[in-house]
Order: sequence, then structure tokens, then C-alpha cells
Amino acid sequence: MKNVIFKNKGVKTSLDFLARVAISAIFVSAIPGKITGFGRTVEYISSKGITEPIASILLVGAIICLSLGSGFFIFGGDQKIGSAFLLLFLIPTTIIFHVFPFHQQAVLMNLGLVGGLLITALRELK
Repeated sequence: MKNVIFKNKGVKTSLDFLARVAISAIFVSAIPGKITGFGRTVEYISSKGITEPIASILLVGAIICLSLGSGFFIFGGDQKIGSAFLLLFLIPTTIIFHVFPFHQQAVLMNLGLVGGLLITALRELK
């Protein structure tokens, strides 16, 4: 009876999908605020020492990474592409906004997300 539930391909596929939805929920929920509050978000990015024109470009890139990353991660045939987009967003964001000054809880939560994304990027589906 050992691991019988996880040997069933249908159960495995469903749990894999639900896990990807759960991981990406934080990214999907961030997209609307970045779009509707574009100006405020650019100001916040600029407050970290990044010039406003570059902050605008970075924010557009962040929205693209979040949107494409979440879509590929949840629905794509190859979730590795989605993982790459989300990591491309998450790693610099964590460094810029949470390392200096150090926000322990945010850094640890983001490290957990990085770990989940890396597991997905590196795994071989069976």
C-alpha cells in the first residue's frame, strides 16, 4: 500500500497541476496591481535608486515575466519555460527590494518560491 495514491498517473497529474496553480497564485495576484498602479510602482522602484525611465522598462519586463511565466508554468506543455520567466522576475526582485535592507520573512518566502520553481525547472516528468 506504500505510495499507491502517487503511482496513479491521473492523481499525479492532477496534484502536479494543483501544485503549479498554488505556487503561481502569488505571481498571478501581483499582475493587476502592477498594471493599474503602474505610476506608483515606477515611483517605488525609483525609490530604490533606479532611474525612472529604467524603472518603467523594468516594470514592463516584470509584467511580461509574470504573465508569460504564470501562463507557461500553469498551462504550458513544458513548465520549465514558465519557471525560467518567474525566476527571471523573482531573483532580482528579491535582491533589489528585500535584501538591502534585509526583510527576513520576505527573503525566506521568496527563497521557498525559488526552490519550488527550481524543482520544476530541473525535474524530469514521468
